[in-house]
Amino acid sequence: MTDFNPPWWLQNPKLQSVLSSLPWRTPRRNPMLDAARPLILEVDGRVRLMGFHSPQQGRPAKGLVIMLHGWEGSVDSTYLLSTGRTLYEAGYDVFRLNLRDHGDTHHLNQGVFRASKLAEVHQGVARAAELARGGPVFLVGFSLGGNFVLRIIRRATQKVIPGLRQAAAISPLLDPAKSTAAIDSIGLFRRYFMKKWKRSLEKKQALFPERYDFGPVLAQKSIWAMSEVIIDQFGQFDSLRHYFRTYTLRAEDLGGLDWPLLIITAQDDPIIPFGDFQGLDGSGRIRLIAPAHGGHAGFIDGFPWRPWYESQLVAAFDARR
Repeated sequence: MTDFNPPWWLQNPKLQSVLSSLPWRTPRRNPMLDAARPLILEVDGRVRLMGFHSPQQGRPAKGLVIMLHGWEGSVDSTYLLSTGRTLYEAGYDVFRLNLRDHGDTHHLNQGVFRASKLAEVHQGVARAAELARGGPVFLVGFSLGGNFVLRIIRRATQKVIPGLRQAAAISPLLDPAKSTAAIDSIGLFRRYFMKKWKRSLEKKQALFPERYDFGPVLAQKSIWAMSEVIIDQFGQFDSLRHYFRTYTLRAEDLGGLDWPLLIITAQDDPIIPFGDFQGLDGSGRIRLIAPAHGGHAGFIDGFPWRPWYESQLVAAFDARR
């Protein structure tokens, strides 16, 4: 199924998952960052999303790659900086988009982030695609960002993304209920995501104290419990499972796509059950690559600690130009 085969000492799925986000793996020299300029996109009414556009310097671009990070990540997450550099050095313009309330963007909108808010992310991607000026556009997302990618290309039949040639999802979330339970079952992951989410909620509350009191949420001891309390507090959904269903995807939901889709996920991913991908391989325009090892968005095969999937993305996008 793939040629990714890390040495035995890098095959532990939890280690692979941790390595994907370690800050020391961030490239010291990154021409993508040197070329980056911030842009605020106004979408879905009054919603504002911030992104960073890195156009090629001194040479024509092969196309534009739009990148979406995972939950509680940002445009400055290690995996986006590393992959963005690889794509930029391969000749692509890069646009890294922050989801609402991710990175340093909590002040841009009074409303809080919800994974169910597909329209604003779709519109943000469509606005970013205009920067390609008629050239080819590629879309890649990681984890929850991968979930957004899958939903965006399903929706793109009616809501067109200008110039879209191919989409890719690395370790995409399919069933948030299963993945939330999986995170909570692994102490290291639970503490990591709870710390980041609580810090995000505290920042939002400090910016809009007249609107938010997250005290009951912050008092909880698990991601599941925090999610239940915050969903109940806002009253937009009948239950947490109702909210989860708004962005749950099944294999049959991805049939009949108009654009080619590359999915890379590991069979040993401790957060995303591999069984949820059964039935996708060879389904229409979907190409599924599923190595035995790789953890969650890891796929690190040794020094210099650059993920194996980066070369797969470059090859896939080059083939669709």
